[in-house]
Amino acid sequence: MELQIQNLVSSIRKEGIEAANKEAESIIAEAKKKAEAIVAGAKTEAQQYKDSAEKDIAILRESAAVSAEQAKRDAVLAFKAEVQGEFEKLLAADIGKEFSGESLGKLIRAAVTGEDISAYAAEVSDVSDALKQELAKEIKDGLEIRPTKSVQKGFRLAAKDGSGYFDCSDDAIMEMLMPYFRNLDFQ
Repeated sequence: MELQIQNLVSSIRKEGIEAANKEAESIIAEAKKKAEAIVAGAKTEAQQYKDSAEKDIAILRESAAVSAEQAKRDAVLAFKAEVQGEFEKLLAADIGKEFSGESLGKLIRAAVTGEDISAYAAEVSDVSDALKQELAKEIKDGLEIRPTKSVQKGFRLAAKDGSGYFDCSDDAIMEMLMPYFRNLDFQ
């Protein structure tokens, strides 16, 4: 009987251990499934974060490229404006230097060449002796030279009948020449 009890206890123990092992295997299998689900969810979430970060990086790169291109364009425009300003200063200074005395007389003479000189008056800022001497022949032929406040440097050749004038003042000459400097292309 003792043997039977021992067999019975052994059998119960064996069945209990087998049941416990099956339960443990079931718990381990369930834990593995949950762990795999958690890992898969984490991978999916990580991929979403990665995709979102890559999109943000692409947007930032594009924005940086556009900003850099804009900055380059602004710098070129600022440089161009600065150079044009310097050209204007140089041009104005050079024109101003050339519009005096003998040079002014030569320019007036060139403007009236081939015209009826007696029909014109040269308006200048100051009627100097050097200018009168340079244009002595033209004055003798009827060219009138008169001072005017509206011309600072250079001259304005006006028809005596008031029908029109040809403006060769420093401002007018500069205005005629500046479009050639404004169209400079800095690339």
